[in-house]
Amino acid sequence: MRLEAKPRPSMAMLVLYPVGAVAVTLVVTSLLVLAAGASPLPVFVLVAKGAAGSQFALLETLTRATPLIFTGLAVAVAFRAKLWNIGAEAQLYIGGVVTVVLGTGALPLPAPILIPVIMIAVMVAGGLMLLGPAILKTRFGVDEVVTTLLLNFIVLLFVSMLLEGVLKDPMGLGWPQSQMVAADARLPRIIQGRRFHYGFVIALVAAFAIWFIMKKTTLGYEMRAVGHNPQAARFAGIPVNGVLMKTALISGGLAALAGFSEVAGLKGNLTLDLSPGFGYTGIVVAMLAMLNPLGVVAAAIFVAGIFVGADAMSRAAGVPSYIADVMVATSLLTMVTAIMLSRYRIRWR
Repeated sequence: MRLEAKPRPSMAMLVLYPVGAVAVTLVVTSLLVLAAGASPLPVFVLVAKGAAGSQFALLETLTRATPLIFTGLAVAVAFRAKLWNIGAEAQLYIGGVVTVVLGTGALPLPAPILIPVIMIAVMVAGGLMLLGPAILKTRFGVDEVVTTLLLNFIVLLFVSMLLEGVLKDPMGLGWPQSQMVAADARLPRIIQGRRFHYGFVIALVAAFAIWFIMKKTTLGYEMRAVGHNPQAARFAGIPVNGVLMKTALISGGLAALAGFSEVAGLKGNLTLDLSPGFGYTGIVVAMLAMLNPLGVVAAAIFVAGIFVGADAMSRAAGVPSYIADVMVATSLLTMVTAIMLSRYRIRWR
């Protein structure tokens, strides 16, 4: 068996294969729901209601989707240039650290100036986190999958040390948490009384900006060229290593903004459970969106809706909420298979 590239995938294939992937995901999930002793259709209805059945549910879904948009964009940008960034989790936490350091009084600035300054500093810190693995890749051929993955654990231990040391809140009753960021460093809520904040608006702006860069600028063309064939790109005069450096800075900065939005927009301080795996889930979001920046927004809302809806469904139907993890993982596997089948045909010898 071998794979043979299709000369030009038809629009029907590009639509039908992803639809088939969703159908397979629903079938697999239905079997697991049946094994748990429940009926699939009512469970799916409960998931949909829990994700978007009320204003509260919809706003919770959008709030949950905000960090996923940032990490999904980070992964999409990096993967487009074949820079395999598996360290969005580390970059997210570094963004949270910088937000707390600058937002707890280090910069006595008014909110209209303080928030943009913190965002710039967060993006620089996140970009530098990924720049190291990118340099190791281009200079010494070190696999960035390994370096970025291991940095996740290193950064978590580093954050734990900070929360037990210099960043520990003296009024926190001994809990490993930072002080609350100042009011001028907080992102305001879009709807008072709800957790939905302006981090979602920033995420939408970032998605459009990345789409514009990828589709309308020379840098976006160079990133796509490097991702398709770095040897051909180098032959055409594109500075491959320089493009990878720029890609690393953009990708790491986007992932760090997820930490900023969670601290400044939602929680107000830094803890070790700031992220339940947003950096890793961003990979799923990016792949579901087929690395399209605007598609990342829809994919992030879809994945967030599954998690939020599954929590509500679990309380109502008694089915374990871990079914959401299965749905997301299965959708990733089926979508990757669908992308492959839409672009390649299987030839049997």
